[in-house]
Amino acid sequence: MFCGSIVALITPMHADGGIDEDSLRRLVEWHIAEGSAAIVAVGTTGESATLDEAEHCAVIARTVDYAAGRIPVIAGTGANSTREAIELTRCALEAGADAALLVTPYYNKPTQEGLYLHFRAIAEAVDIPQILYNVPGRTACDMLPETVARLAPIQNIVGIKEATGDVARVERLRALCGADFALYSGDDATACDFMLRGGDGVISVTANLAPRQMQAMCEAALGGDRARAEAFDQPLSALHRDLFLEANPIPVKWAAAELGLCGRGIRLPLTWLSERYHEPVRAAMRQAGLLA
Repeated sequence: MFCGSIVALITPMHADGGIDEDSLRRLVEWHIAEGSAAIVAVGTTGESATLDEAEHCAVIARTVDYAAGRIPVIAGTGANSTREAIELTRCALEAGADAALLVTPYYNKPTQEGLYLHFRAIAEAVDIPQILYNVPGRTACDMLPETVARLAPIQNIVGIKEATGDVARVERLRALCGADFALYSGDDATACDFMLRGGDGVISVTANLAPRQMQAMCEAALGGDRARAEAFDQPLSALHRDLFLEANPIPVKWAAAELGLCGRGIRLPLTWLSERYHEPVRAAMRQAGLLA
């Protein structure tokens, strides 16, 4: 459905933690102009865990309105409660989002059967294309390829964001789920190789800062041009690494503020980037050509 660099958009906030709608509008316009393939609104990088349901639905709706059909909008609607995930996914459908992205339930540590039943229930309840999201480093829950294969035949489950960093899963998922099931990397550091092995794109943190470069890398990788893809990716390699010096989205929000893309707002329990990491992140931004 969507190929290339899909930005896992930050949710811009004022210093008091309130949603900064003006900056959100500017970010949507900027990503359209810079060539991002799609936008994920209120995914985990968008601080979905600290937005209440009304805010969550409002940011999805605003993003869809600002995009105005010029770029696909994928709504982050996952939760560790199946009922809550269904409600958020209904909000995405009502707002006009093009698809929903659903992270595996966190903290609960469900079994593989529980994961299957969770995602099947959401798909049956809400008729919108749905992308699974596996990020065991943040959820303590790894959805195995065999479980994904059980879900893939459900008509509106259309793909997965695989954020283990294990690029060998591309071949396994492709073999189990078929050519039409979309495979997206959720790990910027290995996304280039992920696509060269047959993936369809990346849902990216780095794209918040370097959308044009990420899309160029994706286009080369999707075209099978390893040398060109790696040439685009190499200057971004320090960003891929150092945007995780503290928990995402702490570093990327700080870097976006440094570039004037948003203000200095983040919600507790997340805090602003520690001073000792300012220069390493600036150095990564310089290497990427984002700062002089």
